[in-house]
Formats: sequence, C-alpha cells, structure tokens
Amino acid sequence: MQVYRELSLLTARPRGEELAAVPHRLYGVLSAAEACSVARWRALAVAEVETALAAGRLPILTGGTGLYLHAFEHGLSTVPPVPAGIRAAARAELTDLGRQAFHARLAERDPVMGARLAPGDSQRLLRAWEVLAATGRSLADWQAAPAAPAPYRLAKLCLLPPRRAVYAACDARLAAMVAPAEGEAPAEGRGDAIEEVAALLALQLDPALPAMKAVGVPEFAACLAGETSLEAALARAQQTTRRYAKRQMTWLRHQFIGNDPTVLVIETQYSESLRQDFFAKIRQKLLTAPG
Repeated sequence: MQVYRELSLLTARPRGEELAAVPHRLYGVLSAAEACSVARWRALAVAEVETALAAGRLPILTGGTGLYLHAFEHGLSTVPPVPAGIRAAARAELTDLGRQAFHARLAERDPVMGARLAPGDSQRLLRAWEVLAATGRSLADWQAAPAAPAPYRLAKLCLLPPRRAVYAACDARLAAMVAPAEGEAPAEGRGDAIEEVAALLALQLDPALPAMKAVGVPEFAACLAGETSLEAALARAQQTTRRYAKRQMTWLRHQFIGNDPTVLVIETQYSESLRQDFFAKIRQKLLTAPG
C-alpha cells in the first residue's frame, strides 16, 4: 500500500527526517488508480535492488507482509497476462452478483480457489476468476508451477516485540493520525487522515482497486459519508490494524523464522541500541559470502 502516492499518512510511509537520512525507493511511486499486484511490486523491487548493487550500496528490504516477502525471495509462478476485456467483464460480474454469489460461482467453476479464498476477498476472487477465464486453468495450477527465486543471499532480521506493545503502538499511531494529542500543536502527519481519505474519495476510483481497501480507508470513508461517528470509525480502524498486525506476526513466526534458523530475531521493543546487533548480523553475512 505504501507504493500509492495518495496514501502517505494512513500507510505510515516514511516522511521528513526519515527520507532525508537514507535513500528510499518505491514509496509513493504509483497512482491509486493503478492496481499494483505482487508480481508488479516484485519486478519493481528487484530492479531497485539491482540499481543499488550496481551503485555499490547495500539494499535493505523492509516490511512485514508475508506474501510480498515470500514472493521477493522465492519468486512467483509465471501467469499469462489477462486481457483488459476479461478483467472488465470480471469486475462487472462481481458488481452484478455481489461478493457472496460471485464467490459461489467461482467455487462452482474452480473448487480449489473457491475453497482457498474468502467471500470478502474481492481482489483475489477477481484474480482467480480472471486467470480461469483467460487461460482455462485454475490459478492454483499456475501457482504450483516452479518459480525462479531471487539470485541474492539474504541476511534476515525480524523485529517481534511483545504483542501488547505492538497493539498499543497501532492504536496510538491511528489516534494521532486523526487528531493531535491533547495540548499538542498540529504537526506534519498528525490529524490529517480524514483529509487524506476525502481526497482519495474525490478521485471517484473503482472501489475494487487495492488502494480503496487500505486499512483506514473504508472506516473513515463511512465517517465522511455520515454513516458512523469519527470515534466509531477510529475504533474499527484500530481493530482492523491490530488484526492485520496479528496475522503478520503469526506469519513471521511460522514461515519467516520457522523455516530459516539463521534469522536474527529481536523480541524487544526497538531502540537505537539494537542497531549494533543489526549491523553485526549484516557484516557477518557479507564476510561469509562465497567467493
């Protein structure tokens, strides 16, 4: 979600001093009117890594979304491109049927993907439908094909502070996005979330686009429409964020760490003192590189 220009605050994109301290790439590079798939993101990320390496820099990939981390390291199966007409027809079908009926229709035609996907996951439902319509094969078949992994040796570092601390940080960050703390003067990035969502809605984009489903957008859009109060919208956005963080932590423990004993895991709240541990791990990886 941080690739979208219009979602700076809600996605907690690096700002100000952070951008000035270290070169950042792939933040705010696409319009919210575009759909950035994991395949497209991976291609962009690999290109930026190659550029950094060619310049003699050490690229650092940051984030916590399992699908993207896994795709970067292990690659993706090659799925033929879907014609624009088929994509448009799939979206029209979803609009006509609604999510539940669309999911049921997909499950009839593709039982494997129907069982794998939830009725509310419209983006992935559309993708499964489109691929089946365009190729005559289930997306599950394409995904099972061998993929080419990234040609890099990765030094993996994982921050996993206590869950309670993560939840508290999520709640506090969202609250600050809606309004400054009591007695605090407004500052960049504080109290602007509603304006950011209003500006996004003014573009009148397709509701099925990924940017329109970013955490906070549906919740604060309901507030702007008068369907709920700001307090209720904030509470729902906080709950959604905590659930998302929980899924990330579960994936990191079971997939990222569980499958690789070389991962350096830090289970305390981040502090500047941890930089030494991080860079020691990186130096060790570089010094033990073959050749």
